[in-house]
Amino acid sequence: MNYRPEIDGLRAVAVLPVILFHAGFGIFSGGYVGVDVFFVISGYLITSILIAELEEGDFSIARFYERRMRRILPALFVVMSACLPFAYLWMPPSQLTDFAKSLVAVILFASNMLFWHESGYFSGAAELKPLLHTWSLAVEEQYYLLFPLFIRLLWRLGRTRILLGIVALALISFALSEWGSRHSPTANFYLAPTRAWELLAGSICAFLTVGKAQRSNNMLGALGLALIAFSIFSYDSNTPFPSAYTLAPVIGTTLILLFAAQGTWVAKLLGLRALVGIGLISYSAYLWHQPLFAFARLRSLTEPSGAVMAALAALSVLLAWATWFWVEQTFRSRKNPVLPTQRSVFATSAMVSALFVVIGLAGYLDKGFQWRSPSDIHVSDLDTRTEANKGLHTDCEVKFNTSPNCYTSPSPDVLLWGDSFAMHLVQGIVASENGIALQQHTLSSCAPVLGLAQFGKGTTKDWAAGCISFNNSVIDWLRAHKSVKLVILSSPFDGVLGDDLLLEDGNVLSEDQQDLVKQSLMLTVGKIRETGARVVIVSPTPASGWDNGQCSIRSIYFAIDDQNCNFPLDMATGAFAMLKAVEDKVAVYWLHKDFCNREVCDVLQDGIFIFRDRRHLSKEGSAFLGFQHDWMQAFRTMAN
Repeated sequence: MNYRPEIDGLRAVAVLPVILFHAGFGIFSGGYVGVDVFFVISGYLITSILIAELEEGDFSIARFYERRMRRILPALFVVMSACLPFAYLWMPPSQLTDFAKSLVAVILFASNMLFWHESGYFSGAAELKPLLHTWSLAVEEQYYLLFPLFIRLLWRLGRTRILLGIVALALISFALSEWGSRHSPTANFYLAPTRAWELLAGSICAFLTVGKAQRSNNMLGALGLALIAFSIFSYDSNTPFPSAYTLAPVIGTTLILLFAAQGTWVAKLLGLRALVGIGLISYSAYLWHQPLFAFARLRSLTEPSGAVMAALAALSVLLAWATWFWVEQTFRSRKNPVLPTQRSVFATSAMVSALFVVIGLAGYLDKGFQWRSPSDIHVSDLDTRTEANKGLHTDCEVKFNTSPNCYTSPSPDVLLWGDSFAMHLVQGIVASENGIALQQHTLSSCAPVLGLAQFGKGTTKDWAAGCISFNNSVIDWLRAHKSVKLVILSSPFDGVLGDDLLLEDGNVLSEDQQDLVKQSLMLTVGKIRETGARVVIVSPTPASGWDNGQCSIRSIYFAIDDQNCNFPLDMATGAFAMLKAVEDKVAVYWLHKDFCNREVCDVLQDGIFIFRDRRHLSKEGSAFLGFQHDWMQAFRTMAN
């Protein structure tokens, strides 16, 4: 196929917003759509090559995979190797264990499945994963494991029938992604079945263009570029993705591939030397940017400054040029003296891959090389000290149920109701009163407020409706269980105070409905009191600008002064202001008083890690505070 410089320019348009989005520059809030542009381009180019070879009778599956290895693996191996010393030096055991798992997953092109299980793409923890971005490589390689075989097997049916089959598959994949955006957003983001339609869109473009005259249409080409720009600057982390919203960058890319022939306005713009140059090194730039940003964040308790992130973004481009010039260019051709044959490519790739698998397994099985700590510090349980506090059982934070895993007695006299900020109180409650008869009903991110739920910032309308239903189920359960004498509510109320609201009647209200939230909270308290139970609200922990759990680990593991982890107390906004306003109507237990003075909050007390992350109490921290401050006695005394 003929070289099209505008496609390399389009690669630059794809990679730069991705880098700047991950650097934290808000203007590029939808920069992640650059990955979708890459998917379409990849589908187009690979399918174009396959069609040309099949029409010439020169297709070889072995040669196809050889090209993929020469294109993908050398630069990937270089970047992975560069990550190893920094991970070893800067990551505490829990993070190094996760990194070790990712090494193996990347080699197996399964990192998208690993990161799907571990976290959401927009979560804070995700920013600390050096190899997070390899999920997109995994999606592509999973696609290309099957697609060439599919084309080869069906080639005798003719291009038209194959094209119709590809269109059908694309529609099924698109429908699945739209459904997944509403019902399983994280899996939808990472997994190949819900991303395949984007690559297939590029394949469709190839079937429409290979062997035919290139179309030219200035208006359609410009519309395509406008759709991509619109999504880059208007989408954000609240946009369901992939979904119908993804049509904008995908259709935009297809319009450029189909109609921006050389000589059109868009082709001239994308064909500028600077853009083409960045496009040529875009793969290496994509590989380098995430490790640079992740390790910078690992070394700083707070988010690195914009100037630092801008410098790292520039460094990723410089490293990309060096990698493209000395690595990509060297290994992509059979003419190089290092790997001149197909056999040498396969053998070398297998050996290097095996080495990374061995390194990854060693780090995982040895639990992050805990022996790296200074000789006078012996900490063997750092991982467990900041594990997620699952409460009595994970059942209790997933959905409303009456599982025996969610109570300590079949006739509870205490109900714990709320989100994860209620869940993290369980160890302290149990530690403060031996033999307590407790029932736990908690749902992550779902504030215990009847009649409304947050809608946006990563939550879907279906999720919000489920939260409302969950809270209704809890109050119905409470009405049916007269043994309950005390209800403990807890939540940071961040979502309902700072997000759009879905009401029980289906209406959606814009954010900043603080008076409505306060009224609904007091309505909830009133309905609880109607059952004969008393109420106490436990305030959330105050926020810091960093991950308190990881800071505590680093302070011990790397012998850093733990005072650096303490943070100033700020109670001027959010839930604290609302709870102050209702304190004369309902009892509020101010949790921060257990570990903060008037100005500073102490994250490490008597060697105990108070936090597991930025705001949640650790299991040991909850138990320590609950026992030290006799929570249940305090709750029972002050409840009204």
